[in-house]
Amino acid sequence: MDTPTLVFDDDCGFCTYWVELVAERSDLAIVGFSELSGELREQLPEDYEECAHLLADGEIYSCGAAMEEAFLRAEMGGPLADVARFGRGFEEYDRLREAAYRWVADNRDLLGKVVSRPPPARDRS
Repeated sequence: MDTPTLVFDDDCGFCTYWVELVAERSDLAIVGFSELSGELREQLPEDYEECAHLLADGEIYSCGAAMEEAFLRAEMGGPLADVARFGRGFEEYDRLREAAYRWVADNRDLLGKVVSRPPPARDRS
């Protein structure tokens, strides 16, 4: 796969909001869980529905690392982008990033009341 691809929960309005912002600012291909098939699906972890994934440059980023990389590629984050680039690879930073991602993922219903867009998977239902 040559085009960097962000895979996400396309049945989540909060997730859709952020992925659409990334799509508007980057060249990432966007694929929802409901659209997965064949080769792309085979590259993902078995429990792929637990979080977002970014496939790029022969790497598979998952969960917080996936969204961090997507935000960086979309040039989102301002000065925080420098912190993310510096912090990568430090065990404590990676643990904090993943804990933050998990908290957000576990509270999508609440956060979706603040920012949300119609999820594509519901249009196909």
